[in-house]
Amino acid sequence: MPPAEAASVPRLVWEVSELGESLLTVLFPHLAGLRLYRVEDTGDAVVISASSRAAQACCPRCGTPSSRVHGGYARTVADGAAGGRPLLIALAVRRFRCLHDRCPAVTFAEQASGLTERYRRRSVPLLGMLAGFGLELAGRAGARLAGTLGIAVHPSTVLRLVMALPEPQATTAPEILGVDDFALRKGHVYGTVLVDIGTGDAVDLLPDREAATLQSWLKAHPGAQVICRDRAGAYAEGARDGAPDAIQVADRWHLWHNLGESAEKTVTRHRGCLKDQPAGDDTAGTDDPGIAGVPQPETTGQEEAAQVAPDGSLDACGRERRLVTRTRERYAEIRQRLDDGQSLAGICRALDLDRKTVQRFARAASADELLVNAMNRESKLDRFKPYPCQRWNEGITDAAALHAELQQRGWAGSVKTVRRYVAPFRQLAAAPAPGPAVPETRQITRWLLTRPDRLREEEQEQPGQITERCPHIQALSGHVSSFAEMMTGRTGSQDLESWLTVIEADDGQPDLRSLAAGIRNDQQAVTNGPSLPYSSGKVEGTINKIKMIKRQMYGRAGFVLLRKRVILHPALPGSQNSRKSQNWWPPARRKQDHPTRFPNGR
Repeated sequence: MPPAEAASVPRLVWEVSELGESLLTVLFPHLAGLRLYRVEDTGDAVVISASSRAAQACCPRCGTPSSRVHGGYARTVADGAAGGRPLLIALAVRRFRCLHDRCPAVTFAEQASGLTERYRRRSVPLLGMLAGFGLELAGRAGARLAGTLGIAVHPSTVLRLVMALPEPQATTAPEILGVDDFALRKGHVYGTVLVDIGTGDAVDLLPDREAATLQSWLKAHPGAQVICRDRAGAYAEGARDGAPDAIQVADRWHLWHNLGESAEKTVTRHRGCLKDQPAGDDTAGTDDPGIAGVPQPETTGQEEAAQVAPDGSLDACGRERRLVTRTRERYAEIRQRLDDGQSLAGICRALDLDRKTVQRFARAASADELLVNAMNRESKLDRFKPYPCQRWNEGITDAAALHAELQQRGWAGSVKTVRRYVAPFRQLAAAPAPGPAVPETRQITRWLLTRPDRLREEEQEQPGQITERCPHIQALSGHVSSFAEMMTGRTGSQDLESWLTVIEADDGQPDLRSLAAGIRNDQQAVTNGPSLPYSSGKVEGTINKIKMIKRQMYGRAGFVLLRKRVILHPALPGSQNSRKSQNWWPPARRKQDHPTRFPNGR
């Protein structure tokens, strides 16, 4: 419709009867204390004209009631939308004289209870609704959602209302407190989240993960009887100094995760035991059916070296790989410099190496410890090996031709890898049949850490076959099973000490022995983990919620705004924060008290 025609459309006005007023108060219960006498449809908005029913009002400064009217004025208050259009309350407001002689307020304006507050142009319910949008969606998304409902609001206003929300004034810590860290900037800046394990509500957020910060908070909020945490040393120290009487519980999931990491290192270390060498093995010449009965020529010198099968430390020609040689030489040089008294920083400058690299070499007991991953890593060619062996025995001995055929079967590696694999075959009468492909390290670890009754049917026999081929993995499987039984049976106080003793006596499990040494440093908390029913599950759920809130604001949320949203965000239906957020309306604030700048996150 053209603007001229739209301007000529008459306004629709309805006088409100007693029955109509009752109906309006049912639809808008916060207008129950007002006298409603007119409803107007302007086309762009719905306007309800109203006035107060009260005969008197109380002074906001001294609280003295007064019925002496000084004057009045018209006030328009924006309310929630009606049918997708803005709803405005045209309120006739009276100004009263204060009857107290010493009150600095000579006159004051009346306020409609549950609808208006001083210096507010929006109704109290609307402000609460916008604040709820801000808690859930932050500034820009909250403003967009309000726009779809017919409520025009700026993103900064939504953030301002969120920042004005009152926080729960906690003077004591919850009886069961969960502590964990979260990333403000992953890999660089971290904070600490404190969670009430009983309700799942976030109690507070701390700007770092230092022991002194946690200690100060615990001393300012006494009352924690149980503290659930991970195995971080800073949290152990802060909890011990801040709440010395509290019971510290190391979370069971973190304990199982630490055991899984050690088990994976052990499997990586001994994965080479599971490999069947295709050539050059002493047992392959007579026992392998693929080359049985084939006479093997006697070779010496360079020919003998050429028949050595490539493994993690040797290449196809039987020579030591460059990575192995370089690692051994670098380890020897770093150890020599450390024995000469040089500092880590001086070694970094002299060898032009990163500090973390030098630290890793300095902490290693031998060069072989550094070469474990390189010598036992999985190969992309493992699942393709039967095909080049078959084609080699059929007469296709060109590595480039084999590489082209493998590409058609899904191989994405280089021709150099294929050439390195078939090089030992040239000294043999026929290519030996490759042994069964060794499962990946993580696959083997998963089998060891999974309950046998939860493995798939085709996986039931795999763990037994793996453990039969390597005694170290077999011993690892026993240690993992013992630890799992201790955790599920909650027998940590009875069985943890004996488990640690067995691990420390097993010289073939250096990674588990390292785990046991770390447990010794925090043994009481670790003992409580598989003994008591407390865990950090709700803390981990809160951390996931923090990640979601950060991503809503595209990573631009400052700590103050993030803390406000996390603390006031309801954790579970019926929780303390959930009940408060449903019944809370923003408090009145003076214009000059409104903050003018907020953290980013619109």
